[in-house]
Amino acid sequence: MPLMHILPLDGTSILFISLICIMLIYILYHKKNNENFPPGPRPLPLVGNIFIMDRKRPFQTLMELKEKYGSVFSIQLGFRKMVVLTGYETVKEALVLKADQFAERPDIPIFKQITNGNGIIFGHGDSWKTIRRFTLTVLRDLGMGKRNIEEKIIEESEHLVKQFEAKKGEPFLTTIPINAATSNIIVSLIMGKRLEYEDEIFIKLLILNNESFRLVGGPYIQLYNMFPVLHPLPGPHYKVIKHQNILKDFFRQIFIQHREVLDENDKRSYIDAFMSKMEGEKNHSYSHFHEMNLLCTVTNLFVAGTETTSSTLSWALLILIKHPNIQMKVHEEIDRIIGGAKPRAEHRQMMPFTDAVIHEVQRFADILPMGLPHETTCDVDLRGYCIPKGTYIIPLLRSVHRDKNHWEKPDHFYPPHFLNEQGKFVKREAFMPFSAGRRVCVGETLARMELFLFFTSLLQNFSFHATEGVNGEDIDLSPTGGLTLCAPNIQVRALARNINV
Repeated sequence: MPLMHILPLDGTSILFISLICIMLIYILYHKKNNENFPPGPRPLPLVGNIFIMDRKRPFQTLMELKEKYGSVFSIQLGFRKMVVLTGYETVKEALVLKADQFAERPDIPIFKQITNGNGIIFGHGDSWKTIRRFTLTVLRDLGMGKRNIEEKIIEESEHLVKQFEAKKGEPFLTTIPINAATSNIIVSLIMGKRLEYEDEIFIKLLILNNESFRLVGGPYIQLYNMFPVLHPLPGPHYKVIKHQNILKDFFRQIFIQHREVLDENDKRSYIDAFMSKMEGEKNHSYSHFHEMNLLCTVTNLFVAGTETTSSTLSWALLILIKHPNIQMKVHEEIDRIIGGAKPRAEHRQMMPFTDAVIHEVQRFADILPMGLPHETTCDVDLRGYCIPKGTYIIPLLRSVHRDKNHWEKPDHFYPPHFLNEQGKFVKREAFMPFSAGRRVCVGETLARMELFLFFTSLLQNFSFHATEGVNGEDIDLSPTGGLTLCAPNIQVRALARNINV
């Protein structure tokens, strides 16, 4: 009997047959790739494990899954299989001991749309390696981690203190002034000069940058990254792309200014150094030093160099308002060691409690709880499992910073995590706010210096409190965002202190 007499091929039948075929292909693919692959919850066809994920707190779902499946497990979001690494030992083994095998970045639709694989955060292969090496060399030549950049941070701290003083103890949001201060440090390295807090374009870029960070961490962008076919539909991905295009247009104008006065013998900024390298390789048949890489790298530096450090400082102030006894101890140490002098990097060694508080803020706030994703460069054996080349890897930093084997009170803000019995500062292995391995943050040394100098300058000059009628200890520190955890938008009061000279 002809098939059409058994099953008429109308539209419904074709759809039904198509779905059956898709499901069969999915089942065969799943079985084929399941040999010695890390275990995980059974995915549904097409959508994977999307329905079990807390889309506002995806890291929380992963923390729960590790209790069931162990330190290495898999999930599937949309069509993409991912391997999640949890706990300090596992993350260290992958990112540090097997660094080269976990050194790639996967293509993520929203970031591919913005960078097309250029820059140093989401760059790939030889391009990423070349630009990263060049960037580290230039930033060090420009003073990153050295005395001259310390002077820039001290100067910027004074500008920030004046911004806080201008509030005269009235409640205000700290986000933009702190953003401007931290941004100016990386801007001075990128462009060779700082920008004024009253610069409307500068403030606009900071506001757009803040909004982009929050949107990228939101549920819709996560869905968009799983199903990029959503691109034609209206959604916040268009706003993120628009914001990034505005930032790129700003830097394109800066490039024009720098080209007009470029001096090969006087390279005063990252842009100068990159343009000089472009000029030197213009006759090469192929070079990684082209304008798109420059554009994406400086926007990477601007975004990352602004948001993570400023967000940590915003968290620090709110946490100290919630824990006034800890704020008081920081004040006492600053008064005893620094007094009315300018805070300097050398003071850190003499201020173990303040140093411990800053580190504990980074651990507790956990701004990037899922880290930035990695991708395997080859087939890898890890903890008894075989992870194929090209696998999307989530190094769950939340599990490192909440590892019960390494932290006495993992779910509490507890500065003694970084102090020994004699009250001296101690480093902790399970501390990875800048990630680890080949993709560790390029600006780690700069960020560490900024955090100490900005934090001590603010606490030297002010005591921080909740708004009138609010008990600071009752402040809700629930973060905003999902992939990145930003401090809640809470107004604070900065009351001037009498500094002992």
